[in-house]
Amino acid sequence: MKTIKTLFIAALALLAAGCGTSNTVPITGRKTHLLVSDAEILSLSTQQYQEYMKTSKVSSNQADIALVKRVGGRLATAVETYLRNNGYADEVRNFQWEFNLVASNQVNAFCMPGGKIVVYEGMLPVTQDEASLAIVLGHEIAHTVAKHSAEQLSKQMRQQYAAQIGGTLLSRVAQAKGVNNETAAMVDALAQAGFNFANLKYSRDNETEADHLGLIFAAMAGYDPQVAIPFWQRMSQLGGSQKSEIFSDHPSDEKRIAALKQRMPEALKYYTPATTTPAAAQTPAASKAKTTAKTKATTKPQTTKPQATAKKK
Repeated sequence: MKTIKTLFIAALALLAAGCGTSNTVPITGRKTHLLVSDAEILSLSTQQYQEYMKTSKVSSNQADIALVKRVGGRLATAVETYLRNNGYADEVRNFQWEFNLVASNQVNAFCMPGGKIVVYEGMLPVTQDEASLAIVLGHEIAHTVAKHSAEQLSKQMRQQYAAQIGGTLLSRVAQAKGVNNETAAMVDALAQAGFNFANLKYSRDNETEADHLGLIFAAMAGYDPQVAIPFWQRMSQLGGSQKSEIFSDHPSDEKRIAALKQRMPEALKYYTPATTTPAAAQTPAASKAKTTAKTKATTKPQTTKPQATAKKK
């Protein structure tokens, strides 16, 4: 039994070493080993995104659509600038940003690898202002930059390897030439099994990391990161059918808010207020919102002088 276990572990190690790449998450520095290439996951993501948009109803509210695209564009520009200036220029070529608003009352948003981000109309009455929307979009962009989808897919692949490994696979593992073919076949199998980016639930570690990065990305784009606290207070007050499934694998709202407060001094180091026009400060949907979150929560965060101007980490 001990010999079988040793062979099993050795086989998995060979598979992990024989395919995939190492990845370092910007800002946090966390290292991961991905079993799927950028090309593979971008191809799968693009296909799912196109299918999703064909079956979804895009919002008809031009003002809200413009808001989502404007905020998303500012964030994308700031993030790409940071990546280029901090040794991640090669990663930028993988991004083809799209920010879409879908006609749905769900309080939700999601991202797909490569920068395909969807916001549901139901999110806007809770964000209420441009800066809070930047917190949501910053979080989604963080999932993309940190390659959390590829990380989750790699996790499923390892589980598949562990379940299927046996005499035949052990012999294949010994043949280095067969590793890449095995990886491609596994990605295809997982795609057919329903690896759905739109409904992907990340791990708690992924969600915490996206909170951290998203806070900083919003600050880089000139949005006050402190609005994250009242925004999450509003989110925590949603109940029943309004309760959002966004970030559902994250720890409790109380822990999330506490973690954001802890990260705030770091985020403020990247923050330089941007000049915005009054007309861009709020969406029509937000101004007409009659949600429980709006009536019970404070909509104006405390303002403090930024501790420092933007710095590169």
